Amino acid sequence: MKKTILLALLSFLTLHISAQKYVGGDISLLTKYETNGAKYYDLDGNSITDMLTFLKEQGLNSMRVRLFVDPTKGGDIAVCQDLEYVKALGKRIKDAGFSFMLDFHYSDTWADPGKQWTPDAWKSLNDTQLADKVYEYTKDCLAQLKTAGVTPDFIQTGNEISYGMLWGTEAEAGGEGNNKNRCYTNSSTSNWTRFFNLLKKAALACREECPDAKIILHSERVAKPNVLTDYLDRMKNNGIDYDVIGLSYYPYDHGTLNKLETALTTVAKYDKDIMIVETGYFYAWQRKLGDDGADLSATYPITPTGQQAFTKALIELLNNHPKVKGLYWWWMEACENGLNWATKRVSDGWYNASLFNDDEKVNGKDGITYNYPAGKAMPAIAELKNFLTTSGISTINREPLTTDAAWYTLDGRRLTGQPTAKGIYIHNGKKLLVK
Repeated sequence: MKKTILLALLSFLTLHISAQKYVGGDISLLTKYETNGAKYYDLDGNSITDMLTFLKEQGLNSMRVRLFVDPTKGGDIAVCQDLEYVKALGKRIKDAGFSFMLDFHYSDTWADPGKQWTPDAWKSLNDTQLADKVYEYTKDCLAQLKTAGVTPDFIQTGNEISYGMLWGTEAEAGGEGNNKNRCYTNSSTSNWTRFFNLLKKAALACREECPDAKIILHSERVAKPNVLTDYLDRMKNNGIDYDVIGLSYYPYDHGTLNKLETALTTVAKYDKDIMIVETGYFYAWQRKLGDDGADLSATYPITPTGQQAFTKALIELLNNHPKVKGLYWWWMEACENGLNWATKRVSDGWYNASLFNDDEKVNGKDGITYNYPAGKAMPAIAELKNFLTTSGISTINREPLTTDAAWYTLDGRRLTGQPTAKGIYIHNGKKLLVK
């Protein structure tokens, strides 16, 4: 209803939009899939010639990309996102009319609760020097992105940093039982103080270079509300500057939807918006459950339609929480169809929780109970836009129309030039259909 009102008023009103919601995914490997020959098909089986156009047509409005310091030292074929890579992919994202979320890993490789390794080039720095390096690096990356026309709308100052960041190298800080620079509920005050100093420096750089961007603090402690509360209380009490609580939620790692419900209710007391910055659900061959994980396959079978049913249930839950403003499907672009693994593979493993089918699934083979063509989009992708239905526009202010030659998306974001993706846009005070 609200969007109907918007379209009716576009021809004679200037609109001020609030309560914006964002839905999309992490597409950090899209460029590499495309370069290596991955073949994608839409829900009708037609070849997808431009992925971002297709995603726009699905009603998505935001994309996320990770950034590593020096991925050549990352030791993983999927770790390839250096600044030049992110500039190029980010420009495509912005030009297609999406908002852009930048995910700083502050590492040469994957950063998550089990590993937050300091980049090789920073390993000799003391804590004070390291905090200064975080500031300089963050500021420089953002400045270069701005110059390239890729100003982030959202910035994660660390990835899944529930237990701190930049612990040291794996050689010195790795290994079971090693608590070096970790930030647990019972960790030393000095560890936490070190962490706070790093976050403050990162946030300062963000505010100076991208004052309009929202800073996201990312945790995955959905299954542990007490840990999440301790974490956020410490952030509040120590003056950490951020705008959005970012959460990861994978049921096979973090538990049932009821667990997520509890976590969302718990963090709602903080005066922050909330985003699910990573989620996913398998359509085939669910992997081993994590320590806090739950097997939901009895309710949501590990099939394309089961994945779709999970997505629908997740969105229904999220839309009951007004502070939840974002939903991002992680590695949504994963698709091995058309790749030669001997010469041009993109990752070292298959991810059967993306929104495209890796290869042909045949009923009766390898325990599969359905047929699904290789490379075809999963039906869950068509559900994601429903996350936007309960928000969109919450207020409309009537003002005299002013001429504006810029192009805008329907959610009010200004494009850097003419739209490159199909859809409805605002131009000179009118709605225009771009085909």
